[in-house]
Amino acid sequence: MSIQWYPGHMNAAKKKAAEQMENTDLVIEVVDARLPEASTNPMVEELRKFRQRPCLKILNKIDLADPAATAAWTAYYNAQEGVTAYAMTTKKPADVARIPDLAKQLAPHRGVPTKPLRIMIMGIPNVGKSTLMNALLKKRVAKVGDEPAVTKQQQKLYLDKNTILVDTPGMLWPKIALPSDGLMLAASHAIGSNALIEEEVAEFLAGELLVHYPELLVARYGFKEIETFDAIGVVEGVGMKRGFRQKGGDLDYEKAAHTFLGDYRSGVLGRISLETPETRGVRLAQHAEEMAVKAAEKAAIAAEKARAAANGKRGT
Repeated sequence: MSIQWYPGHMNAAKKKAAEQMENTDLVIEVVDARLPEASTNPMVEELRKFRQRPCLKILNKIDLADPAATAAWTAYYNAQEGVTAYAMTTKKPADVARIPDLAKQLAPHRGVPTKPLRIMIMGIPNVGKSTLMNALLKKRVAKVGDEPAVTKQQQKLYLDKNTILVDTPGMLWPKIALPSDGLMLAASHAIGSNALIEEEVAEFLAGELLVHYPELLVARYGFKEIETFDAIGVVEGVGMKRGFRQKGGDLDYEKAAHTFLGDYRSGVLGRISLETPETRGVRLAQHAEEMAVKAAEKAAIAAEKARAAANGKRGT
């Protein structure tokens, strides 16, 4: 299953962000700590690097992520040029309070009345950008919702007389290359519901948890002999444990999938990360190998067509 979601307003948001980047000193990119690289928008990196702007990369929702994976990702991003990683949750005011100082350290030449520090907050849908804005300003200035793409337009606000914040709409990118990225984004509620099939997303998530967090499945649902389960069996097991039945008595698989995804998203399953720098490297290598095989197959077909065409000409 390859999930793609790029509504028209996101393309318009990209154009406005490109225009605004020229007048920006620092980019704060908010990503989901459970899937930091899958939730990193390559367009954000492209825009900020073109203007040579530093990035404060906020790994948000660490209360939902595996602490060991978060530590590995923080080190990974801190090793990148022009990037400072900060793992946090907007649920802790003390975490939010550190952000202005971190931002000023990345742009020390700005932050005075004559040259205010201009910060653009960017990220994909539903990673907590608007919640972060509200927490920084200590008042509700940005719409917050449990659905992706709540914010549709940029808005500029003053954090103080020396700091300007620009909140941008959540943006994905036109083509998600790795199918697993689309599934991770969908599982974490960054994709519009009209662009996915929940049952397939739930099966992907179940497969990941069987490999990496089977003990959490046992703790939450009381499964016995978890080693005999497959992904579909996990979703079915959730439905049976919850007593989800359709009229006639058949298992309500759709409701089971929805509930399972909700348990992951809310954190009741436990602290889960869907990728680490190591697993990311494996997925990228596998994808590159698959693309190479497809390219070779395509070249072979083209060569065969060319030979057939040449033979046809000789025959006449």
